[in-house]
Amino acid sequence: MIEKIFQSSRYLVLIAIGAASVSAIVLYFGSLSVLIHLLMDLLQEVPTTTESGKMLAVKLLKILDLLLIAITLQTISVSLYRLFITPLRVENSTFLNVLNIKSFHDLKITIIQVSIVIMVILFLEQSVELGARLELLYFGSAVALVILASVYASRHMR
Repeated sequence: MIEKIFQSSRYLVLIAIGAASVSAIVLYFGSLSVLIHLLMDLLQEVPTTTESGKMLAVKLLKILDLLLIAITLQTISVSLYRLFITPLRVENSTFLNVLNIKSFHDLKITIIQVSIVIMVILFLEQSVELGARLELLYFGSAVALVILASVYASRHMR
């Protein structure tokens, strides 16, 4: 009886799967909208100075950041579905095999790796926006510390 309840409770993961899927779709459409508006602005006013070129680079990095977060949410939703809901073996999933996700632990490692890339992009955005300031050194040190902790944690999780 209790075992049947526990087996049925795995379907509660559908809430997380739905939330991650909807969030990914919203971010995909949002980043597409931002990209279209950026291209329309670019057609009206082409960057002519290095400063305006840098600002364009920052805007493009922010779009890339949104897309990486959307990809991460999509990966989470597909992985949770394959790991908890579907009776198919994980080895049969082409999507998860490409990402090398065979367990919940592998999913956590993948999320950590993508988070590191997102933090590096955030640092690049700040370095272009702030320039060489002391605040950038503090921010870079904090990002580096979080990245080091993430790498250490991902290597010692097993």
